[in-house]
Amino acid sequence: MSMAPTEKLTVKVASYMAEAKDVIVLELRDPNGGALPRFEPGAHIDMALPNGLVRQYSLLNDSRETDRYVVGVGRAADSRGGSVYVHQKLAEGAQLQISPPLNNFRLDPAAQSYFFIAGGIGITPIVSMIRWCEANGRKWHLAYAARNRQRAALYEEICSFGGERVHWHFDDEQGGYLQVGELVDGLGAGEQIYCCGPQALMESVQTAVAGCPDVAHFEWFSPPESTEPQPEAGSFEIQLQRSGVSFTVPPDKSILEVLEENGFSIPFSCREGTCRTCETGVCAGTPEHFDYVLSSQERAEGKSMMVCVSRSIDPVLCLDL
Repeated sequence: MSMAPTEKLTVKVASYMAEAKDVIVLELRDPNGGALPRFEPGAHIDMALPNGLVRQYSLLNDSRETDRYVVGVGRAADSRGGSVYVHQKLAEGAQLQISPPLNNFRLDPAAQSYFFIAGGIGITPIVSMIRWCEANGRKWHLAYAARNRQRAALYEEICSFGGERVHWHFDDEQGGYLQVGELVDGLGAGEQIYCCGPQALMESVQTAVAGCPDVAHFEWFSPPESTEPQPEAGSFEIQLQRSGVSFTVPPDKSILEVLEENGFSIPFSCREGTCRTCETGVCAGTPEHFDYVLSSQERAEGKSMMVCVSRSIDPVLCLDL
């Protein structure tokens, strides 16, 4: 049994520009000059590269634009082939398959103000958010950390936004990493934090807001490495409400893998709980969440789960499939 396939868009690389050290910016357009699907600040696209890899890249341009998508790609030192391919092989005129914009990092329009914290290439979704704040007269300020000025992507554009609203931190000039504790301590009433960057930065923000985690929102494109021992997984049963069938999920397999083995084609991208593509409704039972995209409120409600990584606390879990 198959689910509806995820829609794909064909775009061409309209321009390819060096932005900072080890950072390039791609402008993507419809090959026939047509409009592209609208997006909201914080959105990203899944990009299928010609070498067979699929990677997620945040959209950094103004969300009101429908004629183009603009993404920034940092060359990762430990690249598994995605960023190296983009930097070395991709060129203007190349055609690519991408997903419509997806968003796991939405701005809360009810926030009184926004505190953006970005590290390195993590500035890309933040810039789109700043553009939205500027267009809508909303209060914001930014802390942006990079190893040095040469690696600070979109430096000139950010300077044009903000004066005192931007706190720059360059590790080589300050003699170490950005310390977020004092910055977060000054968080105003009704202010929300949006953070994207290296794991160490995001974990430091998580620690700083441990007493009130709902004020902070994070964009993870890969699961954080953990040295903590993982709890031993057990078997459980999944019941598919609409299909009327049941399967056992053993300790060494995910729900997604069991569904695939039994003829169900579930849309997925990352298989790591970071992209929300495989989100599935829960009809009964209590999910055990291991993803990085659901909010604490969504987890508590238990109405959906990421079947690529999450499991079940109860012996039986009923899914809307």
